[in-house]
Amino acid sequence: MRKDERDLLEVLKAELDFLEKGGYRPSPREPRKFNFIFEDSPTCMNYDSKDNRDPCSECVLMPLVPPECRTQTVPCRHIPLNTQGETLDALYRYADQRDLEDVYGKWLRAAIASLEEQRRAARSNTTRPAAPTGPVPAGEPLFGKLHPKCANPACPAAFHWLAGGKFFRFTSGAVATETKGQAAEYGEKSAVAKHYWLCEACSQVYTLEHEADDRVLVKLLWPEVPASPPVKSLSAA
Repeated sequence: MRKDERDLLEVLKAELDFLEKGGYRPSPREPRKFNFIFEDSPTCMNYDSKDNRDPCSECVLMPLVPPECRTQTVPCRHIPLNTQGETLDALYRYADQRDLEDVYGKWLRAAIASLEEQRRAARSNTTRPAAPTGPVPAGEPLFGKLHPKCANPACPAAFHWLAGGKFFRFTSGAVATETKGQAAEYGEKSAVAKHYWLCEACSQVYTLEHEADDRVLVKLLWPEVPASPPVKSLSAA
């Protein structure tokens, strides 16, 4: 299984280019074949992969899918495309090809513009992100609190689906399981994944590292080099 580490902004730009070039319109060779958005696009992480398909949970588009829809068979069909909450799953039921592409195209352009603006704002912000104090701190899981935020405990940045930054997914070791009539014991290792997010500003300075004891720590990308001791001047002979 591979993690989809593509840049979301570049994926959306490539998708818009594919749409505008008529990539979803019926082919003269297969005029009756319906092309599903995302699924039949070169931007799909499993495009042309008939065998050994990677799970959709690893796709770069997953942050755009509402949490309650991420276990759907095709999660990307449930991304809200407008203020009415229309999704591809709904549009497939009642919209024709022209209306479908119109709604989808408007969403793509708006999402791209929003991402570009947020990244420009992050780059223009010359203020260094708040640095963790004391010992190396543990990162905060994205969905560990009522209001998701940056994993840097010293940063107050609230999470937004299109806010850029960097996502991390770490899997813990064995978990306790209890069977009827037996005490709780550790069985085979079960994958327990937690997601973390560093905001655009913090991701330029910090990274997250998964330790052997399942702790996730916030660490500098480039540890500061201690200043060299001043060179003592020598008197001329």
